[in-house]
Amino acid sequence: MRISVEGKSGGVRVRMRFEQHRHRWLAVRIMLGILTFQGAVVGLWAVLAPHSWYTSFPGFGMHWVAADGPYNHHLTGDVGAFFLALAAVSGFALWRGGSALAQAAGLGWLVFATPHVIYHAFHQPDAMSGVSFTLSLLAAAILLALGAACLLVTPAQAPDPRPIEFHFPRRRPTR
Repeated sequence: MRISVEGKSGGVRVRMRFEQHRHRWLAVRIMLGILTFQGAVVGLWAVLAPHSWYTSFPGFGMHWVAADGPYNHHLTGDVGAFFLALAAVSGFALWRGGSALAQAAGLGWLVFATPHVIYHAFHQPDAMSGVSFTLSLLAAAILLALGAACLLVTPAQAPDPRPIEFHFPRRRPTR
């Protein structure tokens, strides 16, 4: 708990703030930052350069999307827009703070990542190497884990108590 005392005319205001979950909040903010960044990068790439995203994702010489079927401009753009939407929700939760927003962002990523992990776990394209398959499964599982952690690790937000004001009696001018 942090206590601050602020002087004001005719008295003082004492304010108490709880910091009981400071480390958990730091972890949640880091996770939201990672999810925001990841969603924005993948989303912008897929929306602004859909064919490049299809042929080159995730980069580093690997081609996860192209190994899984023919190019579809509409589907690629929709995937990018979806990632941008999750990035926007996560970024808003990061910017505004609050338990409910962080949990809502986590829930969104969890709802997306669960079927995504299931798909990757049971489907290895013939053109995808074992290393790429393992990395794609790991990447999908990380999104699921971060979404679940944002949902479950976020501490309940206890409201800070209202400030207490002490008023000093006014001095009467002496004659």
